Amino acid sequence: MPFNVWVLVAAQALAMCTAPFIVFIGSIQGRLLAPAPEYATLPVGLVVVGTVLAIKPATWLMERLGRKQVMLLGTSMGMLAGILGALASWLALFPLLCLAAVVGGTGLAVVHQYRFAAMESVPPSMAGSAASRVLLGGLIAAWLGPEIAALGSGAGTDHPFLTSWLALAAVQFAALVILGLGYRAKSELVRAAHASGGGRPMKEILANPLIWVAISGAAIGYAVMSFIMTATPLSMTEMAGHDLDDAKRVIQLHIMAMYLPSLISGWLTRVVGIPLMMAAGLLAYLGCIVLAASGIEFHHYLSALVLLGIGWNFLFVGGTTLLPRGYTDAERFRVQGLNDVFVFGSQATAALSAGVILSWVGWSALVMVAVPFLVIHGLLMVFWLTRGAGGRSLPR
Repeated sequence: MPFNVWVLVAAQALAMCTAPFIVFIGSIQGRLLAPAPEYATLPVGLVVVGTVLAIKPATWLMERLGRKQVMLLGTSMGMLAGILGALASWLALFPLLCLAAVVGGTGLAVVHQYRFAAMESVPPSMAGSAASRVLLGGLIAAWLGPEIAALGSGAGTDHPFLTSWLALAAVQFAALVILGLGYRAKSELVRAAHASGGGRPMKEILANPLIWVAISGAAIGYAVMSFIMTATPLSMTEMAGHDLDDAKRVIQLHIMAMYLPSLISGWLTRVVGIPLMMAAGLLAYLGCIVLAASGIEFHHYLSALVLLGIGWNFLFVGGTTLLPRGYTDAERFRVQGLNDVFVFGSQATAALSAGVILSWVGWSALVMVAVPFLVIHGLLMVFWLTRGAGGRSLPR
């Protein structure tokens, strides 16, 4: 793999820490500071809101300024989130905690573009492997994010999680240094003549079923994962009586399960094909739902969340790898931006609704809500595969 890809792996490992960090402590600190229990998961949902709000500006700026400058801006926003979170902990202000989550989400909007930058640094035949390599950085983030979140959670702490947020800011600064010194924009393999402007009307692009399967795989995959994952720490600690360490272990292993399959998922896209890999992702999600609905013991949560992570990887890598087959270089920023609006808009809706639905119907019923969305993606895949010429890939 080119050096750029490994730089992005290292940067992802640090910059992506914001996501597992806030997933782990967002609802717990939210419960301490929120005016009502129903708002406890709001910070987790607002991370995704920040991501959605920043996607279009991020891709617009990347098209005009280049990827590197915007990636540096993204890590700067991650640093700012850490500082705002520390202030929220010091002053015990729930609105400031929510603001930190939104700002952290804007930084993550840029981090999610790393996969496209990696794909554009390799030949098209290696795009799936490049994207999955970058996602491997999430393995480190899966462990590091909750670990730094736990730094300031000790009993008797006057300002819970203050140290955690400051550590997050330091990690984001390290990601900024890695990108600043290591990433080379000139190594991107996009043809200069098509770097910006031109291309087909969006209506024509969206007439291809392939595009909708790619978007659906990533969007529904992310939404279902976020919906169940967001509710997990609260369900475990507040409803099932598990301690904080158990919840941390489940979240860490879940996020590791999200990224560990990236060791082979790029290879799977070439060997077994994207349709079969996505089908395996749907089956993993169904297994997660069955296990989660069957009990609230530690092993139920752990096994369900591990399957949830594997299913997410197969759907997300499959959708990400499929997407470039439906657009030309001239159309890349428009389609990538639209894709991520769908992906993280769906995730935001799922994360924001998780706390309310959990309090209304409980854990077992909550996981069943995901079933219709899995059926929708399955039907879109059937439509795409039976349309033949309507779903062909574009020549690159």
